[in-house]
Amino acid sequence: MKRSLQSKNEAWLHAVRLRTLPLALASIFAGSFLAKWQGSFRWEVLLLASLTTTFLQILSNLANDYGDSIHGADSSDRTGPIRAVQSGKISLQEMKRVMFFLGVLSLISGTLLIYISLQDWRYFLGFFALGIAAIWAAIRYTSGKNPYGYSGLGDIAVFIFFGLVGVSGTYFLHSLQADPLVILIALSLGSFSTAVLNINNIRDIDSDHLAGKLSIPVRIGRKNAIGYHWTLIGLGYVSLGFFIVLSQTYLALLAFLVLPWMISISQGIQSASSAAEIDPYLKKMALSTLIWTLLFGFGLLLV
Repeated sequence: MKRSLQSKNEAWLHAVRLRTLPLALASIFAGSFLAKWQGSFRWEVLLLASLTTTFLQILSNLANDYGDSIHGADSSDRTGPIRAVQSGKISLQEMKRVMFFLGVLSLISGTLLIYISLQDWRYFLGFFALGIAAIWAAIRYTSGKNPYGYSGLGDIAVFIFFGLVGVSGTYFLHSLQADPLVILIALSLGSFSTAVLNINNIRDIDSDHLAGKLSIPVRIGRKNAIGYHWTLIGLGYVSLGFFIVLSQTYLALLAFLVLPWMISISQGIQSASSAAEIDPYLKKMALSTLIWTLLFGFGLLLV
């Protein structure tokens, strides 16, 4: 049985979903570690990129709470944790106002980030467009008339923004240059981040099916979704392996210390028989991704 939310403050805390923030920061840290490894690290880029990503992640979480409540995914049939709007503690109008506020904060922080990082106006406009796209993606995942999350496109968005854009974009803002090797780590972070979303969607597969939310697990079934999860974990480590071999930074092998934990998480999801049993693995996968990033970065710094 779901535990009811006792106060509005508790409802807001649930809506923010603090356990997702380590995952959001992992790509920023990875891009910054890579910049430090190449001798182009800037503290102001790390701090502003982390702040902007935190704002965007919270905005995405609030928009998800808002959108799923409107579209029916957070109905009484839902078996995952109770949501803020669903609980009745926060109204739709209150949620919309805070979403707007977070959107403005993300825009201000992101604009300041690219202003201090980029002198070329063409790069500035390109990154500004990426920032607008990130805000749009955060809001429209489950909100609006045709939310892309209900079409099973959330995995692609997560892979792009938590992996390719998060890692490569952060590295470029530090260094003002591109490096093909960075893409390999972006692929790793994108894969692990998508795995977190996949766990969420496996947990909610039944209620999402009833609400017409065609997530990947709803489309391909629970068994195949678990196979998809294993594939994402494998892709993340294969990409890391290629990075280590091509860059000859063998101390980055430290990140492989997290592999047994990720395997254990994957086995737990595979053997779980209820949403309640699956839910704790969301936090574990997010934390394991952050620890993977920290061990990878520590290995780079020791080179």
